[in-house]
Amino acid sequence: MTEPTQTTIIRATDTALLKQDMSARAGVIESTIDALLPPTKGGDARLIDAMRYATLGGGKRLRGYLAVTAASLFGVPESQSARVAASVEMLHAYSLVHDDLPAMDDDDMRRGQPSTHRKFDEATAILAGDALQTRAFEILAAAHTHASADVRIDLIQSFAEASGAAGMVGGQMIDMEGEGRALPLDEVRHLHALKTGCLIRYSAEAGAILGQASADLRKRLRAYGANIGAAFQIADDVLDATATAEELGKTAGKDEASGKSTFVALLGIDGARNEAARVTEAAIAELAPFGAQADRLRDLAYYVIERRN
Repeated sequence: MTEPTQTTIIRATDTALLKQDMSARAGVIESTIDALLPPTKGGDARLIDAMRYATLGGGKRLRGYLAVTAASLFGVPESQSARVAASVEMLHAYSLVHDDLPAMDDDDMRRGQPSTHRKFDEATAILAGDALQTRAFEILAAAHTHASADVRIDLIQSFAEASGAAGMVGGQMIDMEGEGRALPLDEVRHLHALKTGCLIRYSAEAGAILGQASADLRKRLRAYGANIGAAFQIADDVLDATATAEELGKTAGKDEASGKSTFVALLGIDGARNEAARVTEAAIAELAPFGAQADRLRDLAYYVIERRN
């Protein structure tokens, strides 16, 4: 396998090309999810319908896009990387379904539509989330994802670490425990590195795992993903304080109403934006060895902090 040559690229963001690429890859990811979650007419039809409702027809596919685009740096066939992207999007969807439940964030809207528990019911939403989580790992374990069992095991292990108690789920617990308390900045950074950052970090790293990249290039994509995850969460904090519910597709202003410690609460809106710019530049610096091959990933870094939803 040919490794990318080291060059330094300084360039302006090409938003049009990024949006075109994201749209094309989102279509591939969407069709892959559709094929991996086919509707049924049996006793489990309502469950499958809820799973499909939670995953299809919405969202930026940021995590899936990261996985496919990072994998493309190493010549990985899209038929393989799209499966990894689909698994990440399924697990992300499960986390949103559970986040929206009354016992968690209690939100009736998601992506401009009723949350899964409002569209169906709470019990069905819980089961749909559970089933999406297990389906995500089942996809990674299949030989269609990669011929090498070692690669599949690496994907599964890294995915489990990013999504479990040491990652996304642990971050959600810290977030719940922190409501109504003033957390220091370092603790807020840690909270969001787990709750949001770990799955985004994994999505970028998964491309390197699929491509059987060198340890250095894998480390760089992992660091890129971690910084993108931080930037994404800071941008979310800013949007929660400044965007409308129509722009967000979900309830706005919930962080302040819930008494959560956020980057905006601690740094103010301008300070939060400066922090987002700092970690975005750190992410871009990690892409230097990939040269122009990583232009869309550079564009994505800026898109993450400039988006309005």
